[in-house]
Amino acid sequence: MFAFRALQRYLCIMTEQDPRERVLDAGALRALAHPLRVRLFDLLSQYGAQTASGLAALTGESTGATSYHLRTLARHDLIREVEGRGTARERWWERPVGAVALSNPELVETPAGRAVQEAVASETLTLRQEQLMRFVRDGWEETAEWREATLISTASARLTAAQMAELSARLQAVINETVAQYRHQTGDDVRVVSMRADVFPLPARGASS
Repeated sequence: MFAFRALQRYLCIMTEQDPRERVLDAGALRALAHPLRVRLFDLLSQYGAQTASGLAALTGESTGATSYHLRTLARHDLIREVEGRGTARERWWERPVGAVALSNPELVETPAGRAVQEAVASETLTLRQEQLMRFVRDGWEETAEWREATLISTASARLTAAQMAELSARLQAVINETVAQYRHQTGDDVRVVSMRADVFPLPARGASS
């Protein structure tokens, strides 16, 4: 699960094996602040272990480019080589289990720190939004079973900050429980499913006020 704190929070990979949340330091955030690295990190988070050539096919990049950026991510322990799998010429890479916070409370105190966190957050959310809009455009091609299981919903309510925090915690708990229960599930009818929870306060005055 990804988590982005300091006024914003999103996405997380949390499993029963390791419920701890890693707060990325400045070096790891700078390493991640690159469009292709964010995309590689996201693909490994969603689809599991991949090779550089497999990721090249998914991203349209060269194997040399994906290999370089995978090694950069590995130097900061954002990903790791899969033990006992692959060869010297075809290495497999994976994202360690556990939650990753895409912000660091200490770094938000400086303009440079805020800028690098904003870059990582913006690229990650852009990728997830593209996935959502792709489904909105092409989801009609899915079977009725998958279409009817989909939920894209928006609502508003008048809440205090404490009430909003409680709602956010309840939604996050449901997502955490689902990820922990089904993370390693396999089967012919199993697919990767994206889960999103957006809870945020609207401006105190309307845009036209």
